[in-house]
Amino acid sequence: MTATDIGDRVAGRAAARRRPFWTIPRRDALVGYLLVSPQLAGSVLFVLLPFGLVVWYSLQEWNVLAGTFEFVGGRNYEKLLADPNMGAVLTSTALFSAGLVVLNLALALTLAILLNQKLAGTTFFRTLFFSPVLVSLVAWTIVWQFLLQGEGGVNGLLAVAGVDGPNWLRGEGTALLSVVVVQVIKNVGLNMVLFLAALQGVPRQLYEAAHLDGAGAWTRFRRVTVPLISPTILLTSIITVVGSLQVFAQIAVLTQGGPGMSTTVLVYYLYQQAFQFRHFGYGATLSVLLFLIVAVLTLVQWRMRRKWVFHES
Repeated sequence: MTATDIGDRVAGRAAARRRPFWTIPRRDALVGYLLVSPQLAGSVLFVLLPFGLVVWYSLQEWNVLAGTFEFVGGRNYEKLLADPNMGAVLTSTALFSAGLVVLNLALALTLAILLNQKLAGTTFFRTLFFSPVLVSLVAWTIVWQFLLQGEGGVNGLLAVAGVDGPNWLRGEGTALLSVVVVQVIKNVGLNMVLFLAALQGVPRQLYEAAHLDGAGAWTRFRRVTVPLISPTILLTSIITVVGSLQVFAQIAVLTQGGPGMSTTVLVYYLYQQAFQFRHFGYGATLSVLLFLIVAVLTLVQWRMRRKWVFHES
């Protein structure tokens, strides 16, 4: 090694010592980490950690009254597969979710299209349909509990028209439908506002061009409106599906899972097992099942977006 090489190495080491540690890229990276750290900490503390504990509890048999906490491995999952009520619970959950999602999205889109017109009174009706979203869920449900009784307000209105209405919350054929309708009326305003914002973002020039090409109202809706608001349709469908699988207060107040098990959805069955029957380990197992169902349905919707969502193909 020559003297020149040795001199270059010494000079390089001296320059490295003089280089500041907090360079601009490092400072930018630190700022980025500081900005995301609250969200990251919240996700760890309130999502990942609770989910890990639920999975751990599903492997235990926790008897609060006796004060025992015993590891049982997969016994709770074997109980889940052999549970004779699980078929009825999953059927009620599927019917409730399907009815809620279809009615909610269809009604919300219809209202958004009607209220997107430049007519007198649209502001009033927008406020009217959105106001139930702001009402307390429990208060809303209690009011509807009185309205849907055999001598309630709904049957009173039907009696004026000469129709003898049933006890809506006590009939196996009407209880689930009643809960679905109550939930749809409560939350349809939220999806309506999202659809309304999406509709107002559709350029008017596209409608005018389609009209000049001879496209009718239905063709313009199918070929122009639906593709351009498809990202909002995806968002509202995911929100509505996840929300439909987490409904509890309405069932607890209106029907308590009855009559029979016609309105016993998975979340309410989870509550019964964990907090009424004190089967906390089995309740945690049902929570894991609920998480898997929500995750699979969300993943399926997200993967299918490339086939029908605009700009995703």
